[in-house]
Amino acid sequence: MGQVKIRNEKILSDEHYVLKQVEFDIQKSDGEWQNQKREVYDHGNAVAVLLYNTEIRTVILVKQFRLPTYINGNPTGMLTEVPAGLLDKNEGPDTAIIREVKEETGYEIEKVEKVFEAYSSAGSLTELIHYYVASYKAEQKKSEGGGLADEGEMVTVMEVSFEDVAAMVKKGEIKDAKTLLLVQHALLKNILQ
Repeated sequence: MGQVKIRNEKILSDEHYVLKQVEFDIQKSDGEWQNQKREVYDHGNAVAVLLYNTEIRTVILVKQFRLPTYINGNPTGMLTEVPAGLLDKNEGPDTAIIREVKEETGYEIEKVEKVFEAYSSAGSLTELIHYYVASYKAEQKKSEGGGLADEGEMVTVMEVSFEDVAAMVKKGEIKDAKTLLLVQHALLKNILQ
C-alpha cells in the first residue's frame, strides 16, 4: 500500500462524539493516486473484561438496552455483554477497566490480565478495544453496580455458569462481538473448565 494524504475533514456531528467526513487521496499498488471520501466516527477507545470465578464456575455478564441493536431488528434492544466502557480523557486502559467493572457490576477487582486489543469496526469507527480477563470472588462485591444513573445507564448484573455461557454462545443468544471474542478466548485457553 502506498501513501495517504488527507485533503479535507468536515465535521458532520459533534453532539456527543465526533462524526467526520474525510476526503483523502490514497496511492494504489500500481502507483496511481485515487481520491476517496469516508465517514469516520470517533467516540474514543474502549475496554472490555470477562470476569470469571473458577471456584464456583461462573462469569459475570451484564444486560442493558442498546439503541442501535433495537433499530437493527433486536426486538427488545437488550444485549448481554461483558462489562465494558470507554476510556475517560487521560485514562489508561488498565485503570478504565477496573473503574468500569466497579460502576457496572459493583465488584472491586485489583488485578486484570490484558489478552489482546482489536479495532471494533475498522471500516467506520476509530475505536480500539483493549480486552481483558480477570478472576473475581464473592467478597469483592461492594455495591449493586448497575452503571451510572447520571449517564442514563441501567445495567443488570448476571452471574452465569461456565456451562450456560458456553451454551448461550452456541445458541446465538449472545450477539455482542466483544463478549463472543472473550468467551471464545476463555474457552480456547481452558479458563472456563
